[in-house]
Amino acid sequence: MRKIPMRKCVVTNERFPKKELIRVVRTPEGKVVIDTTGKKNGHGAYIQKSKETFEKAKKNKALARALEIEIPEEIYTQLEAMLDE
Repeated sequence: MRKIPMRKCVVTNERFPKKELIRVVRTPEGKVVIDTTGKKNGHGAYIQKSKETFEKAKKNKALARALEIEIPEEIYTQLEAMLDE
């Protein structure tokens, strides 16, 4: 039996299997990108795949605090599009 990697959502502070979360990365160059592979280089923060969590993250700037950088509006747009699928 394989071990399931668990990660903590920066908004709810709950632990979830890695597959149930979206990873947002601050690259070494200082850009913010959504990491669909889970392997991009840089400082990552995880957010639960739910509309309510996304709204909370946008409102209280949880991603910006976790990544210590301002999150561009286009990242929030991309996240919202991923959650709508």
